[in-house]
Amino acid sequence: MFGSKQKKIVSLEQVAGGLHAEVGRLTAHLHSLGGMDHLQIRQEVDRMRAELAGLQQTHAAERQAHQNALAAEKQAHDGTLAAERRAQEDALSLQRKGFEQGLAQLREELAVAQRTLVPFTDELLFQDAGVFRYHHPLENSEAYKRELDRVQDAMKKMIKDKTAVVGSSRFSYNGSDREGAKMVADWCKLMLRSYNTEAENSLRVMKAGSVDAAKKRLLRAAEAIEKLGKMVSIQIDDRYEKLRMRELELTADYLQKKQEEKESERAERERLREEAKAQAEFRRELEKLDKERKHLENVRKALLDKGELEAARELEAELEQVVASIDGVHQREANIRAGYVYVISNLGAFGPKMVKIGMTRRLHPEERVLELGDASVPFRYDTHILYYSHDAVSLETALHRELSDRRVNQVNMRREFFYATPEEVRELLKKHAGQVLEYVLEPEAAEFRQSAPVQ
Repeated sequence: MFGSKQKKIVSLEQVAGGLHAEVGRLTAHLHSLGGMDHLQIRQEVDRMRAELAGLQQTHAAERQAHQNALAAEKQAHDGTLAAERRAQEDALSLQRKGFEQGLAQLREELAVAQRTLVPFTDELLFQDAGVFRYHHPLENSEAYKRELDRVQDAMKKMIKDKTAVVGSSRFSYNGSDREGAKMVADWCKLMLRSYNTEAENSLRVMKAGSVDAAKKRLLRAAEAIEKLGKMVSIQIDDRYEKLRMRELELTADYLQKKQEEKESERAERERLREEAKAQAEFRRELEKLDKERKHLENVRKALLDKGELEAARELEAELEQVVASIDGVHQREANIRAGYVYVISNLGAFGPKMVKIGMTRRLHPEERVLELGDASVPFRYDTHILYYSHDAVSLETALHRELSDRRVNQVNMRREFFYATPEEVRELLKKHAGQVLEYVLEPEAAEFRQSAPVQ
């Protein structure tokens, strides 16, 4: 486009040059004419000069007009490019705005989905609920049962009074208010039945830690009923919904309390079994010592009868030791707080940094450790510390309190496992009971080491 403009300028310059050449030629021709006087020739020359000036002026005007046209065309071209650039920027801005709006909508949909999502696996349920906390702490499971009965009676009364679900009272069907009222009543019954079915299903699968998920499921059911019955203004009454929610909470609390009571009963049975075994050991030990005492007394009497006084005195010292042992067993039997505090580990089952700290009243605590290493764990326990104390109960409690933040099970306090090493427990034992004379820091773990594959 610009090339053609330049060609036009060149052609005009050529025309101007031709005009100059023509003026020179005509001037020479006038000089060659001798028929004209001097005045005529001057007049002719002035006319030609004036004509030449006009032509030059016309050429300059055309040239200026051409340059103006080129400038205008360039300005228009630059304006077109700027407009195209602005249009592209506007399109990108609109596209970015649309993308941001779409992203905001997706985020909102995700938030709604997360609010309505109900977890069904036990792991997700307990992660969502965390450690269970009572909503209505009562004394025992029977108290929860009585409170549940009261809530259910209140629900039955609302159903009987037809106030559990409410609907429009000004709805007509086929032009009849009566048929409209009957239709609303039927829909209310249907919606209430659907809501109660959802509530009963939630109660049927209820666990202590799943109450939040059950409440969310029931709330979603109420929202669905309200949406379906919007045309006739059907919705679950707030009082009835609160009773249902309270029923879920009480049921969860009741199940948790029952579970704790069962665990407490199991622990109590275990304690009684352990006590019975300790009493049996005491009786066997007393029978053995009493038999030995009688035997020594008979031998001593025979020696005295024979007049062997020196041998009788030596035997009397041994007899006093047996009598002292009998007194010690009687004292152990009478003092229910006396016993052994033990620290054991199971390298193959729990790793190197976990110990179990407990106590036993047995005369032979090794038997208790052997019982703990039964078929419930893959390997036997290793004993690190057996410490006898006249108040083993308080000593065990002190150790548990020192390591409370390192309990493996933070819910069930009867699980006596801690994230600690035997050496750490030994230092705590020295702090509360004094010097510990016998201990083993490195576990033997014979069965575990023998079972390990050869590298």
